[in-house]
Amino acid sequence: MQTQTLHVADITRPELADTDATVSPPPRSIAAGDLDIVVSATMEPLEAAWRQLEGDDLNSLHQGYDWCLSWANAYKNPLAIVQGKLGAETAFILPIEIVRQRGVRVAKFIGADHSNINTGLFSGRFSEALLGLGGKHLTERLRDALRGKADLILLQNIPLEWRRRVSPLGALPMVQNQNHAYQLPLLDNMEMTLKQVNAKSRRKKFRVQSKRLEALGGFDYVAGGTSDEQHHLLDRFFQQKGERFKAMGLPDVFANQETKAFLHGAIDIRSGDGRSFGLQMHAIRLKGEHDGHIAALSGISRKGDHVICQFSSIDESIAADASPGEFLFWQMIAGLHGKGIALFDFGLGDQGYKRSWAPEDTAHYDVVIPLSARGTIAGLIHRAITRGKAFVKSRQGLYRHAQRMRRVVGV
Repeated sequence: MQTQTLHVADITRPELADTDATVSPPPRSIAAGDLDIVVSATMEPLEAAWRQLEGDDLNSLHQGYDWCLSWANAYKNPLAIVQGKLGAETAFILPIEIVRQRGVRVAKFIGADHSNINTGLFSGRFSEALLGLGGKHLTERLRDALRGKADLILLQNIPLEWRRRVSPLGALPMVQNQNHAYQLPLLDNMEMTLKQVNAKSRRKKFRVQSKRLEALGGFDYVAGGTSDEQHHLLDRFFQQKGERFKAMGLPDVFANQETKAFLHGAIDIRSGDGRSFGLQMHAIRLKGEHDGHIAALSGISRKGDHVICQFSSIDESIAADASPGEFLFWQMIAGLHGKGIALFDFGLGDQGYKRSWAPEDTAHYDVVIPLSARGTIAGLIHRAITRGKAFVKSRQGLYRHAQRMRRVVGV
């Protein structure tokens, strides 16, 4: 699988938060003693600085204050929010929770198990200067800050470069994650966007799908709606996805009540200007004889000009030959044109439908920093497993066999 560095900033320039002309320019370099690290067990004292940093569209929505608060309220794991300060200014925030995994205390990004891209929250003014600080020094500062609170720092799914901004986290000890994320740049209109993929084949498939759905009595494309409707569709997704996992012999990663509570909380996250939302449900709902049947569902998030598909599901008991999941992606992508969106992100994971839609993919990496003897062993195991999965996924025949075995074993 060939990885390309995604330079979507060429399509549209994100609006950055630091626009105050009276603010002093960033330092070209930072001395080792200039950076103060503060760790907080609660989020509230950092809210003002946090919201200022999240105003930068290049900081992932998964590190946003409300997103993290929804997860923290649902799971109630101990928090260790890392704040890097340069004098009175906040240079970065790493939203971290402590999770126990097989007896090991692991410091992870809040909600890491359900996030597709993690950047941390970095000030655009200080990013370049932080890069010059050196990975060894930053590693030791993080070790000192979190030692005793965790055995292992494991910050996952980090792109080394995101839309031309190089991540200061890239200087830390890392292993490449087995998964890539897949993206489709949205151009001036749907026709231009389709030219990046197999436009002729894609249009033909869409016409066939449309005719098959019309033959069943037609359909409604549901995009958003009232809060009650959105929560209802999310509950339907949990049911639909659970049935799908069961049929495939796979564990249901959405089954626990904490995850459900977190995602219901994400639905209620909305910015006043409409340029960001935590979760918005979309669906294909049949009409006619099968009126009300939900054939496909998807949940998307938006931050600035970046939309991420968080999850999707299908019910193929009716209209299976119309490929309702693929049809829903067409409807969502077409509907986002003209709304200030530059990038539709299919998220992590190598699946055929993502490759068919996405001309770009982005490699992700995991920061692995042991803090104790137990953490050293856990870190070595994580590196070995991650590299093993990457090896299997790079060989399609072996990967398909592993997927069949996973369905048989049910893990």
